[in-house]
Amino acid sequence: MKEPVYKRILLKLSGEALAGKQGTGINTAVIKQIAVDVAEAYRAGVQIGLVIGGGNIYRGVAASAEGMDRASADYMGMLATCINALALQDALEKEGVPTRVQTAIEMAEIAEPYIRRRAIRHLEKGRIVIFGAGTGNPFFTTDTAASLRAMEINAQVIMKATKVDGIYDKDPAKHADAKKFEKISYIDVLNRGLQVMDSTAISMCMDNKLPIITFDLTQPGNILKAVLGENIGTLVH
Repeated sequence: MKEPVYKRILLKLSGEALAGKQGTGINTAVIKQIAVDVAEAYRAGVQIGLVIGGGNIYRGVAASAEGMDRASADYMGMLATCINALALQDALEKEGVPTRVQTAIEMAEIAEPYIRRRAIRHLEKGRIVIFGAGTGNPFFTTDTAASLRAMEINAQVIMKATKVDGIYDKDPAKHADAKKFEKISYIDVLNRGLQVMDSTAISMCMDNKLPIITFDLTQPGNILKAVLGENIGTLVH
């Protein structure tokens, strides 16, 4: 088998990915497939940090748009990510992969608190670390949390697994003539307002020269292809 191109990655999964076709909640078949894919990449010898969203359970931005206090809504969203983190931990351990969940909001009974050096130690010892509760601060998305954690653990790349096979100049679901980018610069993403990650996350990656690869999670085997450096999805650099 080919050697992986990346030794340490931060994989960002959207909460919606766990819901599958049903749109909300956690689909057990989908989460099992994700765990199989992640385990495959892990067995190739890659150290993996995982950040997961909470949109399948609760979306703070949507709630605040309906008049709820944004900070409260965001904290609820953070708790939703912790539910997803535990579900993912269970699925990964069933695939025989050792994991740890670390959360930015302390909840000692179910997860470790996020401690940077401990997270890095877990990765070095061959455990997958799942980071829950975003950054622990309201007004920041889990995309920003992914950028932050990637820098803290010295990941070489952020892999953003979505429902689309890369970045397009417009929504491919609505426009048949949408063009896919093989590579695109951070500044282009920001200037064009492309919905890859939010602008805070993109800016952080740009400042720290951290590449982002975005690809389709629904295709089995794509995570492994991405870590082996195969040309899938879109590279933001």
